[in-house]
Amino acid sequence: MGWIGESIDSIKSLQIRQVLTQAVSLGMIVTSALIIWKALTCITGSESPVVVVLSESMEPGFQRGDILFLHMSKEPIRAGEIVVFNVDGREIPIVHRVIKVHEREDTGEVDVLTKGDNNDVDDRILYAQGQLWLQRHYIMGRAVGFLPYVGWVTIIMTEKPIIKGIKTLEKSIRSSYPDTFFSSG
Repeated sequence: MGWIGESIDSIKSLQIRQVLTQAVSLGMIVTSALIIWKALTCITGSESPVVVVLSESMEPGFQRGDILFLHMSKEPIRAGEIVVFNVDGREIPIVHRVIKVHEREDTGEVDVLTKGDNNDVDDRILYAQGQLWLQRHYIMGRAVGFLPYVGWVTIIMTEKPIIKGIKTLEKSIRSSYPDTFFSSG
């Protein structure tokens, strides 16, 4: 029957109390992770205090798969800082360096122009159509630290077809046979 069948049989053999204990433990782990995440967002002032570098655009400083820790303070953003930002029409945040700062005379607000260290041109092509500068509300945070290579787990889970296939198969089995995984019999 294989390892899937053995796994199903072992789950079936569990008593309801064991299943409930495991479910509560899993719930506590997930809840703890969410509390830690929310605490980090409050402490750092960033909606996403941890991001993974997904491209080679910041090499040699940051490699694909590095994890960046972000902080968003009220201080003005300066040229040379590394920021993470979102732009309209793109789901994935971008990690790039601020190369120019522009202060608007009418409001005093500061807009920035960014560029990847490994790119030949600035990021205006990535911004929304007609947008020449990046306003502060697009910026998720400033990079304040990093862990090399740890983000590869995330990249592999989202990009590798075999992992996607396994996750899709698991979801399909769970939705097709929901009672199989939680029956006591």
